[in-house]
Amino acid sequence: MSSLIKTRLAARYPLPVRCLHWLRALLIICLIASGWYMTSLPESDMATASFLYPNHKQFGVLVWLLALVHLALRWRYRKIMPSTPSGLALWEKMLSHAVHWMLITLTLLVPLLGYSLSSSFSQSDGVPFFLIAHLPELLPKNDVAFAVFQTLHKYGAYLMLACILLHIIGALKHRVFERGTDADVIPRMF
Repeated sequence: MSSLIKTRLAARYPLPVRCLHWLRALLIICLIASGWYMTSLPESDMATASFLYPNHKQFGVLVWLLALVHLALRWRYRKIMPSTPSGLALWEKMLSHAVHWMLITLTLLVPLLGYSLSSSFSQSDGVPFFLIAHLPELLPKNDVAFAVFQTLHKYGAYLMLACILLHIIGALKHRVFERGTDADVIPRMF
């Protein structure tokens, strides 16, 4: 095996981390899209809403659980995770770290805010989670708190989308302009 291929393989994230990355990416993009769609529905479209809202909730809980798994995998594989590419400028390293930590934080925070808004809403039918009928609602019913959690959940999702776009733009920038160097980070996730 050539040294270039060995170097490329060594710079890849471990397989569980790569699989989890793409699963979470798919789920989060679908949740953002479904959130936009379902909140734009007229209140008369109860059939669609009764399908979308429970699924949005349970897949949001799943994203939160996967964020915990992600943190555990980062810790487990910390000694073999690829380091920050040496070819990046200081501002790129700082932005990359900031965006990654914002994404980690938001994948924990946004689902918790969603759970909180559902739990505090006086008309809520609970938070389902696949085979578990409903998760316990830990917050008292309070429509004022609901409105606060709803706003925070919404803007947290927008912030997450902005971070996702920065993440994608950064990866594509490195792919297009630094292809073949250690700054070309795309091969790390495939």
